[in-house]
Amino acid sequence: MCRIAGRFARIEPRRRVRSLVLGLLSDLPRKNCWTIAEWADEKTPVGMQHLLGRAKWDADQVRDDVREYVVEHLHDDQAVLVVDETGDVKKGTATVGVQRQYTGTAGRIENAQVAVYLVYAGRRGHAAVDRELYVPRSWTTDPDRCRAAGLGEEPAFATKPELAARMVARFLDAGHRAAWVAGDEVYGGNPKLRTILEERGTGYVLAVACSHEVTTGAGKFRAATLAKKVPKRAWQKLSAGTGAKGHRFYDWAAIDLADPCPGSRQLLIRRNRSTGELAYYRCYSPAAVPLAELVRVAGSRWQVEEFFQAGKGLA
Repeated sequence: MCRIAGRFARIEPRRRVRSLVLGLLSDLPRKNCWTIAEWADEKTPVGMQHLLGRAKWDADQVRDDVREYVVEHLHDDQAVLVVDETGDVKKGTATVGVQRQYTGTAGRIENAQVAVYLVYAGRRGHAAVDRELYVPRSWTTDPDRCRAAGLGEEPAFATKPELAARMVARFLDAGHRAAWVAGDEVYGGNPKLRTILEERGTGYVLAVACSHEVTTGAGKFRAATLAKKVPKRAWQKLSAGTGAKGHRFYDWAAIDLADPCPGSRQLLIRRNRSTGELAYYRCYSPAAVPLAELVRVAGSRWQVEEFFQAGKGLA
């Protein structure tokens, strides 16, 4: 708490933020302003609500403090920056960014608020280091609604990959290094994000759809079409990390992609050893790396998905 204390001009919010954080780390079955205030021996939730909604403090500076703390304690030269989104199901229309949209929290389209997170994942552990609220076009094209919610009169619309690129740039511009970026199909299918990462010399393993098209030395193909051409000897059984039931073993294969720009590019294919189900990833690294390294990076994303499931509500 000493690291962020200076971000609060008054002693009251400084003390209350300590209670808030300790409440979030407690074993309370449900965590909101009401339950945390009661846990902190406060008579009403007004103080906690004031801290989060109206008190004067710089959330972005606190975010930067948290990022420095995480990198300091979890530092790993081969760390992976995982971009992922999570949503909160909401009722009503007043919450900033809320609309009917898909959220993995519910597994379907719901009235929800969605945010994109950046997670630092290394051998010592993983933790969120940045966040961006996704504000849909239904909001950015309605200045009155944005102004009423405190967003300003003309907030610019940004896609989820653009928010991811913004957070990765912020991390790198702060002087930190991450060897890799991982993410799901929302991010892998975005050529602008891939180009930004390549220009910064940052490797990536980003999921893509089976219909995603890639170019090899033999021409342009859909990912699913290339998977059918992989010979049996090209598949390797490798673990993508450990889960609740031990190592996650899959069959993996990589196909080199053609590109005139420097660097190594592959289509990585994952095959479920029981069902035969396939998954696909666009990969880039400044220099060629072993297949096992691409698999490690691909598997790091699952750790973060479990992290979101375990920590849902703390955000």
